[in-house]
Amino acid sequence: MRWTPGGLSSDVEDRRGQSGGGFGGSGLGIVGFLILLVISLVTGRNYIGAYFSGGGVAHQQQSAPRTVSPQEDRSAQLASFVLGDAQDTWTQILAKEGVRYPRARLVLFRDYTQSGCGAAQSSTGPFYCPADQKVYLDLGFWDQLKQFGASGEFAQAYVIAHEIGHHVQNVLGIERKVRGMQQQNPQARNQLSVAMELQADCFAGVWAHSTTDRQVTDQADIKAGLQAAAAVGDDRMQKMARGYVTPDSFTHGSSEQRVSWFNRGYTTGQVSACNTFSGGR
Repeated sequence: MRWTPGGLSSDVEDRRGQSGGGFGGSGLGIVGFLILLVISLVTGRNYIGAYFSGGGVAHQQQSAPRTVSPQEDRSAQLASFVLGDAQDTWTQILAKEGVRYPRARLVLFRDYTQSGCGAAQSSTGPFYCPADQKVYLDLGFWDQLKQFGASGEFAQAYVIAHEIGHHVQNVLGIERKVRGMQQQNPQARNQLSVAMELQADCFAGVWAHSTTDRQVTDQADIKAGLQAAAAVGDDRMQKMARGYVTPDSFTHGSSEQRVSWFNRGYTTGQVSACNTFSGGR
């Protein structure tokens, strides 16, 4: 990616220096999170929600300050750059449709913080909270992303652009409409969740299209983004966690689907190409 480090923008809320949160000891970790995910999928009970609502999460507690490495500092500045570039792009795109784009904020934290949607923890991975219109990110997730087989700056950019895609859904009223549909038809909850996530992937691709036009990225960067999309597919995650796959339990889409929809947004550069709710693949 072609970008110049330059500090953090006013859209970034840096909580990394605040007191951290604990999990009653060593922490849940990505492996523990995957185990809870598997148990929840198999039994149909939301053990993850129970864990985060109080069973396994300790309240915030004081922790010793940690120094910021040059690598983490660069990652934070990259996140700030991608956030700003993606939001500038969506401001222009939606303005053509007569829609005002309110800017989201990015919260950088370590281990644990509070969000408008409840507890935010490193083990949950990056997420967007529509209640406060903020993206929550522990930069330690980049190490986990590497373990999943995706590395490089644009792999990180894809993740942030995906979360901003959820903000775009919120701005357009899609998020609210889908949540209502899920409440009316609980049996379609997972199917609708997959459509939401794939559309966010497609929106990330729309932004990536603009970066190529502006020569911010090249084909090697896009390849890294596609690898990141494939790395976090439900089928791959389930295979890693339990050795087999149950498509009916997908909430984010398969690796193939995520790659396909990101690529569709990237090749067309059109929001209209991102209708994941029409039944198309």
